[in-house]
Amino acid sequence: MAEGVMRHLARERGINVELDSAGTGNWHAGEAPDHRAQAAMRRGSIDISDLRARQVRPTDFERFDLLLAMDADNLKELHRIAPNNAHRAVLIMDYASGHASKEVPDPYYGSDADFDAVRDQLMEACTRVLDTIHE
Repeated sequence: MAEGVMRHLARERGINVELDSAGTGNWHAGEAPDHRAQAAMRRGSIDISDLRARQVRPTDFERFDLLLAMDADNLKELHRIAPNNAHRAVLIMDYASGHASKEVPDPYYGSDADFDAVRDQLMEACTRVLDTIHE
């Protein structure tokens, strides 16, 4: 969902950024996003049906200037696998203010409203990321 939001916002602003989302595990490699995530994103006028899951690779730390983790466990895993201590990973919610939690909740076991809430949270965080990197 975060890649879809970031791609959408960057396109709206005319900002050229290279984006790619990946998980720390390979459980869903090659699969499209969860149908509920796709539906929530469509309700926000964003299409993520073309995205496919993949696992983070050590080369991602060289390829990208910034890796954004959704929660502390994934951030810890990114720091663990980072080659040469290339710690370019941070929590995405570090960019958003006014939230009690610095983690994006996993809506997988929740309702459609939970997916919508995550989309909205990511809209705020991704807006701030783009504000920061495009100053």
